[in-house]
Amino acid sequence: MEIIFKPIGTIYSPFNETTGMPIQPSAAIGIHGCIIMNDEFIEGIKDLDGFSHIILIYYLHLIEHSQLLVNPFMDSVERGIFSTRAPARPNPIGLSVVRLIDIQDNNLIIENVDIVNGTPLLDIKPYVPECENYDDDYRIGWLTGNIYKLKNMKSDERFK
Repeated sequence: MEIIFKPIGTIYSPFNETTGMPIQPSAAIGIHGCIIMNDEFIEGIKDLDGFSHIILIYYLHLIEHSQLLVNPFMDSVERGIFSTRAPARPNPIGLSVVRLIDIQDNNLIIENVDIVNGTPLLDIKPYVPECENYDDDYRIGWLTGNIYKLKNMKSDERFK
């Protein structure tokens, strides 16, 4: 089965390369960017301005190959790709929850951006904490001893 996606817009950020970028939105607090929606999809952002945060689903267009085993940014142990948030995935799809600052015509101003400049946007969904159904009984696997590294960790060249 072949699956084909059509970008609905483009994400712009201050990061012109992946090296040195924050690796998650929580490590990108205050970093601004914008989304320029393709004209044919502008009608679809109606009522989005009522949400403080949005989920961006995007194509990791700079990934050249996938790996099933990776050394993730916050660890030195080889891990299975699906137990990480590393970008070298069989289907290079990224996901970030960002703050929506403003909408001006087809331009969405966003904050807490951990995405490389020029990234094709595949979808937007409103972030609604109650829909995520989190409780206090979650586990974060191998990240338990490494999560403290998140705020200061930057991307490097390992997943090009």
